[in-house]
Amino acid sequence: MIRTNTVQLTVIPAIAYRHKLTSGGSGITILRYGIQQPGIASISKTSGEPMPAVNTRLDQYPLEAFKEAIELTAGMPYGKRKPVKVTAEIKPAELDETEPEAEVTPVDTAEYQKVVEKYTDKNGKLSYDLLNKDLIKAGSNSRMVADMLAADASVDDIRLTIVRNQFAAVTGNPDIKDEQVLGMLEMLDEVSPKGVCRELNEEIRRWKRNAKK
Repeated sequence: MIRTNTVQLTVIPAIAYRHKLTSGGSGITILRYGIQQPGIASISKTSGEPMPAVNTRLDQYPLEAFKEAIELTAGMPYGKRKPVKVTAEIKPAELDETEPEAEVTPVDTAEYQKVVEKYTDKNGKLSYDLLNKDLIKAGSNSRMVADMLAADASVDDIRLTIVRNQFAAVTGNPDIKDEQVLGMLEMLDEVSPKGVCRELNEEIRRWKRNAKK
Protein backbone atom coordinates (compact mmCIF):
# COMPACT_ATOMS: atom_id res chain seq x y z
CA MET A 1 0.00 0.00 0.00
CA ILE A 2 1.05 3.61 -0.56
CA ARG A 3 1.95 5.61 2.52
CA THR A 4 -0.05 8.83 2.71
CA ASN A 5 1.45 12.29 3.32
CA THR A 6 -1.61 13.27 5.35
CA VAL A 7 -1.36 13.28 9.14
CA GLN A 8 -4.00 13.17 11.84
CA LEU A 9 -3.99 15.93 14.44
CA THR A 10 -4.76 15.59 18.13
CA VAL A 11 -5.20 19.29 19.00
CA ILE A 12 -8.39 19.43 16.91
CA PRO A 13 -10.33 16.74 14.99
CA ALA A 14 -8.68 17.23 11.63
CA ILE A 15 -6.11 16.02 9.12
CA ALA A 16 -3.28 18.09 7.63
CA TYR A 17 -0.69 18.03 4.89
CA ARG A 18 2.25 20.14 3.76
CA HIS A 19 2.39 21.84 0.36
CA LYS A 20 4.52 24.23 -1.65
CA LEU A 21 3.52 27.87 -1.91
CA THR A 22 3.43 29.65 -5.25
CA SER A 23 5.46 32.45 -3.68
CA GLY A 24 8.10 29.97 -2.46
CA GLY A 25 8.51 28.13 0.82
CA SER A 26 6.15 25.72 2.52
CA GLY A 27 2.59 25.84 3.72
CA ILE A 28 0.20 23.78 5.81
CA THR A 29 -3.40 22.94 4.94
CA ILE A 30 -5.67 21.64 7.68
CA LEU A 31 -9.01 19.99 6.89
CA ARG A 32 -11.32 19.90 9.87
CA TYR A 33 -14.13 17.37 10.08
CA GLY A 34 -17.50 18.82 9.07
CA ILE A 35 -16.13 22.24 8.03
CA GLN A 36 -15.93 23.19 4.36
CA GLN A 37 -13.35 25.97 4.58
CA PRO A 38 -9.80 24.70 5.17
CA GLY A 39 -7.26 26.29 7.48
CA ILE A 40 -4.21 27.49 5.56
CA ALA A 41 -0.90 28.83 6.85
CA SER A 42 2.55 29.49 5.45
CA ILE A 43 5.63 28.49 7.43
CA SER A 44 8.07 31.26 8.35
CA LYS A 45 11.45 30.64 6.73
CA THR A 46 13.21 32.29 9.68
CA SER A 47 11.36 31.02 12.75
CA GLY A 48 9.58 27.95 11.39
CA GLU A 49 6.37 29.22 13.00
CA PRO A 50 2.98 29.08 11.25
CA MET A 51 1.58 32.26 9.69
CA PRO A 52 -2.15 31.69 9.10
CA ALA A 53 -3.80 33.13 5.99
CA VAL A 54 -5.80 36.28 6.59
CA ASN A 55 -9.16 34.54 6.33
CA THR A 56 -8.28 31.45 8.37
CA ARG A 57 -10.49 31.43 11.46
CA LEU A 58 -8.27 30.87 14.49
CA ASP A 59 -11.24 29.76 16.58
CA GLN A 60 -11.56 26.79 14.21
CA TYR A 61 -7.87 26.41 13.38
CA PRO A 62 -5.75 27.50 16.38
CA LEU A 63 -2.02 28.08 16.11
CA GLU A 64 -1.41 24.96 18.21
CA ALA A 65 -2.98 22.87 15.44
CA PHE A 66 -0.69 24.36 12.81
CA LYS A 67 2.35 23.84 15.04
CA GLU A 68 1.39 20.20 15.51
CA ALA A 69 0.90 19.82 11.75
CA ILE A 70 4.32 21.34 11.05
CA GLU A 71 5.96 18.95 13.48
CA LEU A 72 4.14 15.87 12.19
CA THR A 73 4.80 16.63 8.52
CA ALA A 74 8.47 17.54 8.97
CA GLY A 75 10.58 15.68 6.44
CA MET A 76 7.61 14.40 4.46
CA PRO A 77 7.70 14.85 0.68
CA TYR A 78 5.32 17.29 -0.93
CA GLY A 79 2.33 15.74 -2.61
CA LYS A 80 -0.20 17.15 -5.04
CA ARG A 81 -3.51 16.21 -3.46
CA LYS A 82 -7.01 16.37 -4.82
CA PRO A 83 -9.24 18.84 -3.00
CA VAL A 84 -11.11 17.02 -0.25
CA LYS A 85 -13.82 17.57 2.28
CA VAL A 86 -13.41 15.51 5.41
CA THR A 87 -16.61 13.73 6.36
CA ALA A 88 -15.55 11.11 8.89
CA GLU A 89 -12.80 10.63 11.43
CA ILE A 90 -9.91 8.28 10.78
CA LYS A 91 -8.71 5.66 13.19
CA PRO A 92 -5.07 6.41 14.08
CA ALA A 93 -4.05 2.81 13.31
CA GLU A 94 -5.26 3.24 9.73
CA LEU A 95 -3.52 6.55 9.06
CA ASP A 96 -0.14 5.27 7.83
CA GLU A 97 -1.42 2.83 5.26
CA THR A 98 -4.74 4.14 4.02
CA GLU A 99 -6.06 7.34 2.60
CA PRO A 100 -8.46 9.26 4.88
CA GLU A 101 -12.14 8.85 4.18
CA ALA A 102 -13.04 11.91 2.20
CA GLU A 103 -15.13 13.08 -0.69
CA VAL A 104 -14.15 15.41 -3.49
CA THR A 105 -15.25 19.03 -3.15
CA PRO A 106 -15.07 21.54 -6.01
CA VAL A 107 -12.73 23.91 -4.18
CA ASP A 108 -9.00 23.42 -4.76
CA THR A 109 -7.15 24.84 -1.75
CA ALA A 110 -4.09 25.84 -3.81
CA GLU A 111 -6.20 27.81 -6.29
CA TYR A 112 -8.24 29.33 -3.47
CA GLN A 113 -5.02 30.47 -1.80
CA LYS A 114 -3.93 32.17 -5.05
CA VAL A 115 -7.15 34.18 -5.05
CA VAL A 116 -6.66 35.12 -1.39
CA GLU A 117 -3.04 36.17 -2.04
CA LYS A 118 -4.08 38.23 -5.07
CA TYR A 119 -6.63 40.24 -3.12
CA THR A 120 -4.79 40.71 0.17
CA ASP A 121 -3.96 44.38 0.74
CA LYS A 122 -0.69 45.89 1.99
CA ASN A 123 -1.92 45.53 5.57
CA GLY A 124 -2.30 41.78 5.16
CA LYS A 125 -6.10 41.83 5.07
CA LEU A 126 -8.38 40.31 2.47
CA SER A 127 -9.81 43.25 0.52
CA TYR A 128 -13.23 42.96 -1.04
CA ASP A 129 -12.63 46.44 -2.49
CA LEU A 130 -9.64 45.21 -4.50
CA LEU A 131 -11.55 42.13 -5.62
CA ASN A 132 -14.64 44.06 -6.74
CA LYS A 133 -12.53 46.72 -8.45
CA ASP A 134 -10.84 44.05 -10.56
CA LEU A 135 -14.12 42.27 -11.29
CA ILE A 136 -15.88 45.47 -12.35
CA LYS A 137 -12.96 46.43 -14.60
CA ALA A 138 -12.90 42.97 -16.16
CA GLY A 139 -16.65 42.99 -16.72
CA SER A 140 -16.71 46.47 -18.27
CA ASN A 141 -14.07 45.39 -20.82
CA SER A 142 -15.63 42.03 -21.67
CA ARG A 143 -17.35 41.52 -25.02
CA MET A 144 -19.01 38.43 -23.56
CA VAL A 145 -20.56 40.49 -20.78
CA ALA A 146 -21.72 43.08 -23.31
CA ASP A 147 -23.48 40.36 -25.27
CA MET A 148 -25.08 39.01 -22.09
CA LEU A 149 -26.35 42.49 -21.20
CA ALA A 150 -27.82 42.86 -24.68
CA ALA A 151 -29.56 39.51 -24.22
CA ASP A 152 -30.90 40.65 -20.82
CA ALA A 153 -29.11 37.87 -18.93
CA SER A 154 -29.63 37.70 -15.17
CA VAL A 155 -27.37 39.41 -12.65
CA ASP A 156 -26.39 36.00 -11.29
CA ASP A 157 -25.34 34.68 -14.71
CA ILE A 158 -23.37 37.81 -15.57
CA ARG A 159 -21.64 37.83 -12.17
CA LEU A 160 -20.67 34.17 -12.50
CA THR A 161 -19.22 34.78 -15.98
CA ILE A 162 -17.12 37.72 -14.75
CA VAL A 163 -15.86 35.94 -11.65
CA ARG A 164 -15.12 32.71 -13.52
CA ASN A 165 -13.03 34.53 -16.13
CA GLN A 166 -11.16 36.54 -13.49
CA PHE A 167 -10.47 33.54 -11.24
CA ALA A 168 -9.29 31.58 -14.28
CA ALA A 169 -6.71 34.32 -14.90
CA VAL A 170 -5.66 34.54 -11.24
CA THR A 171 -5.33 30.79 -10.70
CA GLY A 172 -3.88 30.02 -14.13
CA ASN A 173 -6.62 27.45 -14.68
CA PRO A 174 -8.55 28.25 -17.89
CA ASP A 175 -10.77 25.21 -17.31
CA ILE A 176 -12.02 26.29 -13.90
CA LYS A 177 -15.61 25.12 -13.40
CA ASP A 178 -18.63 27.12 -12.26
CA GLU A 179 -18.91 24.88 -9.19
CA GLN A 180 -15.32 25.70 -8.21
CA VAL A 181 -15.96 29.42 -8.59
CA LEU A 182 -19.15 29.28 -6.53
CA GLY A 183 -17.35 27.29 -3.85
CA MET A 184 -14.58 29.89 -3.64
CA LEU A 185 -17.11 32.72 -3.42
CA GLU A 186 -18.91 30.88 -0.63
CA MET A 187 -15.66 30.50 1.30
CA LEU A 188 -14.67 34.14 0.72
CA ASP A 189 -18.14 35.26 1.77
CA GLU A 190 -17.59 33.77 5.24
CA VAL A 191 -14.93 36.41 5.91
CA SER A 192 -17.34 39.36 5.87
CA PRO A 193 -21.11 39.61 6.37
CA LYS A 194 -21.50 42.33 3.73
CA GLY A 195 -21.32 39.99 0.74
CA VAL A 196 -18.21 39.36 -1.28
CA CYS A 197 -19.59 40.69 -4.60
CA ARG A 198 -21.90 43.42 -3.37
CA GLU A 199 -20.24 46.23 -5.36
CA LEU A 200 -20.09 44.07 -8.48
CA ASN A 201 -23.77 43.20 -8.16
CA GLU A 202 -24.67 46.90 -7.92
CA GLU A 203 -22.56 47.70 -10.99
CA ILE A 204 -24.14 44.89 -13.01
CA ARG A 205 -27.60 46.21 -12.15
CA ARG A 206 -26.51 49.66 -13.34
CA TRP A 207 -25.19 48.15 -16.58
CA LYS A 208 -28.51 46.37 -17.11
CA ARG A 209 -30.49 49.58 -16.57
CA ASN A 210 -28.29 51.44 -19.06
CA ALA A 211 -28.59 48.61 -21.60
CA LYS A 212 -32.38 49.04 -21.62
CA LYS A 213 -32.27 52.74 -22.40
